[in-house]
Amino acid sequence: MRKTHALMQVATELLADPSGKHYGYSLAKRAGVRSGVLYPMLARLVDAGWLTDGWEDPTTIQDRRPPRRYYELTDEGKLRLGGLLEEARSDARFKSLKERWT
Repeated sequence: MRKTHALMQVATELLADPSGKHYGYSLAKRAGVRSGVLYPMLARLVDAGWLTDGWEDPTTIQDRRPPRRYYELTDEGKLRLGGLLEEARSDARFKSLKERWT
């Protein structure tokens, strides 16, 4: 997987809650990544086996909205994204992101 600023930002947010469900819109906001960048990235992470995806149970939705798609880290995803973040910590290209990692 190619290391980009967007991937490092998303990885940071995913690993902040490694066993939780992550919804695209809130993940985009927390990571500061546009949806046009985020959703293709999430699709690649699912294809690589680093994330799984699913749909919210419609019977549990309180307000009138459609079910949301969620993403969860796999064990491999936790290891691989954690490894990428660790490599990025010593990479000068990601110096601007280091304050998010402290």
